[in-house]
Amino acid sequence: MLTADLDRLGLRAGDRVLDLGCGFGRHAFEVARRGGRVVALDAGADEVRGVVGILAAMVAAGELPDEGGHAGAVQGDAWHLPFADGAFDRVICAEVLEHLPDDAAAMAEIARVLRPGGTLAVTVPRFAPELVNWALSDEYHLVPGGHVRIYRRRVLESRLAASGLAVDGHGFAHGLHSPYWALKCLVGVSNEDHWLVRAYHRLLVWDIERRPAITRAAERVLAPVMGKSLVVYATRQP
Repeated sequence: MLTADLDRLGLRAGDRVLDLGCGFGRHAFEVARRGGRVVALDAGADEVRGVVGILAAMVAAGELPDEGGHAGAVQGDAWHLPFADGAFDRVICAEVLEHLPDDAAAMAEIARVLRPGGTLAVTVPRFAPELVNWALSDEYHLVPGGHVRIYRRRVLESRLAASGLAVDGHGFAHGLHSPYWALKCLVGVSNEDHWLVRAYHRLLVWDIERRPAITRAAERVLAPVMGKSLVVYATRQP
């Protein structure tokens, strides 16, 4: 399930796209399916290996255009991106900045590798649901590599603007996920066996796999009100 809206990002076939902090590649895979020339970057070796393996499987299954030759993954960090200035037409940075002590340096690197006129989608946990989770559970964020800040939208937008990125608008995603994470924080983040957690997780899996009309309608209603993720769209200034 994607957090960034690739249509709103302006993705077109042939675009050079960086999925920064790709995790296990959900955005990168969809970009590749749409014909984007995507590089998935993550600091974790396991994540990079996983993305490489799935991309290879997608090529073998004929799921990617142009033999999948324009999709790859590399290991690196957000403060020292191994790319030339203006190397990308689009950058996706999903659920990354809240983990970084020096987010301003990462934003400056994003602006550097994004061509003038190129577009960015950056997603972070939304303020109110995140505040609830922090209040309910230290285990939720006080872990190695965990969340180090909670963003208000105006703060995120002002920091992007300071890096030379003009904010174009924003949206919200994953309204169905906010109650799930609040529940996990309430009963224990690592308590996967709690019956309510298991039941809600089955609901989320059903939604992702089947996309039934009832949960899709609920998501459209809930996302603006209590979506777990804030998505900000911006353009690199000339």
